[in-house]
Amino acid sequence: MTDTDPHTVAPAPIDNLADQPERLGPRPLAFHLASALSALGGSMVALPSSLAGKIPSDTGWGAEANEFAQALTDLAAEELFPAAGKEAVNRLQVMLTGIEAYRQHPYVRDVVDPPAIWQQGSTRLLDYGEVDGAKKDGTPVLFVPSLVNKGYVLDISTRRSMLRWLAARGVRPLLVDWGTPGDAEKGYSLDDYIAGRLEAALDVVAGLTGNPAPVVGYCLGGDLALALALRRQSDVSSLALMATPWDFYGGSGMHNKLFAAATESIDSVINGFGELPIDILQTFFASLDPALGLRKFRSFASLDPASEKAADFVALEDWLNDGIPLVQEVARECLIRWYRDNTPFKGEWAVAGDVVDPRDLKVPTLIAAPASDRIVPLEAASPLAELIAGAKLISPPSGHIGMVVSSRAPDGLWKDLLAWLLAKR
Repeated sequence: MTDTDPHTVAPAPIDNLADQPERLGPRPLAFHLASALSALGGSMVALPSSLAGKIPSDTGWGAEANEFAQALTDLAAEELFPAAGKEAVNRLQVMLTGIEAYRQHPYVRDVVDPPAIWQQGSTRLLDYGEVDGAKKDGTPVLFVPSLVNKGYVLDISTRRSMLRWLAARGVRPLLVDWGTPGDAEKGYSLDDYIAGRLEAALDVVAGLTGNPAPVVGYCLGGDLALALALRRQSDVSSLALMATPWDFYGGSGMHNKLFAAATESIDSVINGFGELPIDILQTFFASLDPALGLRKFRSFASLDPASEKAADFVALEDWLNDGIPLVQEVARECLIRWYRDNTPFKGEWAVAGDVVDPRDLKVPTLIAAPASDRIVPLEAASPLAELIAGAKLISPPSGHIGMVVSSRAPDGLWKDLLAWLLAKR
């Protein structure tokens, strides 16, 4: 998954070139290149309408077409299309330069995972009460990330780590690290992850003090956290859901249209591989904004490679390319039954036989639904605030990923989340 928020991570210079990371991304490379060609070709076709101001700019493709046209506005009619061809080739070359600069950049992540205090199969519970500067007597809080992307987006660098920031301010974050599914998880469903792994992790966190524990979920991890809280309300003191989708048809509806069209392909891939590979999953989500790769790598090509801004970009791009394959049943549940059929919103999603109904939740709940989120639109996340009695809704002025890693995050979501957790402990 990706969005267009600022990438803000401190650089970590490499003295030994042998230590330079080998990058195969952006993943899947073929899709990004094909999408760029399509966007540039579409921009040329739309050139007359763009010059006339008839292309809306509220989509990635429309914005690209309008920007493309803007570069050619002063040309005479007979010069227009030859110049457009040269402009398209130039933009593609700049994108390729940006991709190569990314792949050769010396950045490496400058933090290591804290110790795990519990592990079951591939799933670990990382204790941020053990990192430098942490208040080890802080309130234990269970953090639940998505099963799709790795949870270290919440700990992406020393300078942009939400979890280390919270750990220095009276909170003891304990992050669920799902790990790469192994033999034990190959046949897992969401029931196994929620009623099995998550409940066991909650037992550990609550057992640290003998009291109910706060739970925080991010993205699709918020749906898992909600189901957990409903099953174990007496052991959960409060719940915070960050960019968590509930109405999967909310917003543009592109997600469900995409997965509806690709259902047969998804099933074929799952049956063939025994899982949904990360490159296939990345293709689906990248399809929501096909011109994004063209835009962001053209922009990256103009940066000073030694700058913090360049390292910021690479850090987040590395995380985006470091995904996790989904096991068969989880892939079908999330991509087909959630995204295509909207089963959570329709009241048709059940865990271990119990319907996941937000109206049954009696736990104090914070809903953080970013105002500029293209991955989980505000309209997809905000219905939870209406369904959960007494829920507090905040809407940070950021995107899906920027909410947790951007330069604005400490004074935005991080500060709001800290106040919530300390008030509800």
